[in-house]
Amino acid sequence: MSSASQQSSAPSRFALTLIDLLDRVQYRRVSVEDQLDPIYRLRYEAYRREDFIPVNSEQITRDTYDEAPNCYAFGVYIDDKLVSSIRLHFATQEQRTSPSLGIWPDVLGGILDNGETYLDPSRFTADRDATLAFPALPYLTLRLGVMASEYFGATYCLSSVRPEHAPFYKRVFGSTQLAGEGHWGELAFPVCLYATYLPVTLPRIIERYPFFMSTPEEREILFGAEPRAIQAIAPTARQAHRLRLVGATEEA
Repeated sequence: MSSASQQSSAPSRFALTLIDLLDRVQYRRVSVEDQLDPIYRLRYEAYRREDFIPVNSEQITRDTYDEAPNCYAFGVYIDDKLVSSIRLHFATQEQRTSPSLGIWPDVLGGILDNGETYLDPSRFTADRDATLAFPALPYLTLRLGVMASEYFGATYCLSSVRPEHAPFYKRVFGSTQLAGEGHWGELAFPVCLYATYLPVTLPRIIERYPFFMSTPEEREILFGAEPRAIQAIAPTARQAHRLRLVGATEEA
């Protein structure tokens, strides 16, 4: 392999800095029985900050999708402080529950009818101060979606996002638009449907952004039958990155 090729495939300083930041991160999967987990208040505060939802006395945002058997909700913690959260649904022909299916039943129903599967991330919310302190917070949070895509072997990963956020998903994940604007639930803003075809894009995403790498052990702990806190995310990203580099050297 030429030195020019090695330089072009080498991770950027930004990517390596994010791997370092993962030393301070924990991902905690929410138990379906815990209806007062802090992520529900974080959702509420984030939506109320933009006046996207009406006031409610409980000051939490939770819905029936949080109780679905194919739901995986997580809080992201930096230095033991909750900074963001995300919810994932893995939809199959047999288990179709997902928020985006309610907005675009024809498009997504057709995918499932064809025997394909998709991961549907939703409720991506963040603490205001953390967003300012950690500009890379979207990457740290969406790493969960990348890992889930790999764990479940999904055909697509969806991005049901506000139109102004679409360029980020096109640039980072190679997403393309599948449907126009729709509205979901109580949220007072439109979203568009984008998706990335994982058999093609997932290897490219992981190669370009090595902080998205993970070990099978980490993915099993996060998405397996027994949810529990992850104490050390960074070593798995580092280990997976190191193993990838070793494998590339041996093949060269």
